[in-house]
Amino acid sequence: MLTVLFNIAILISTIIGMEAFSWAIHKYLFHGPLWFIHKTHHQERRGWLELNDIFSFGFAAFALWLMWLGHLNLDYRFWIGAGISTYGIIYFVFHDWFIHNRFKAFKSDNRYLQNIRRAHKMHHKSMEKEPAEEFGLLITERKYKK
Repeated sequence: MLTVLFNIAILISTIIGMEAFSWAIHKYLFHGPLWFIHKTHHQERRGWLELNDIFSFGFAAFALWLMWLGHLNLDYRFWIGAGISTYGIIYFVFHDWFIHNRFKAFKSDNRYLQNIRRAHKMHHKSMEKEPAEEFGLLITERKYKK
């Protein structure tokens, strides 16, 4: 039972850690030296994929690699990879589906979801590397809460 709780703690901690990690790399790398790739996300999309999607494929590959390394014993590497994958699914649903409408978006009057959408729209207000704000996904500044 203790092992199950430990694995759940690793999974949840990884999801929380991914939000913080994603915020940092978005702000300091994507809007920094990797802007030449990320800028495709701030431009009008000319197809279903954009060059920026390479980051998602990289995270997915890393998560699968960790899960593969830990799959025999279901050790911590498996659960970290599962946490990264879970965050990736959350990211896809919130960011690509709900905010950017890559599929027919679901509509919601949920206050939290509206805060996320409002904050992300502020992030995309600038089509340039700077100025930019709101680099996270699941946590927004208080000023976007209505």
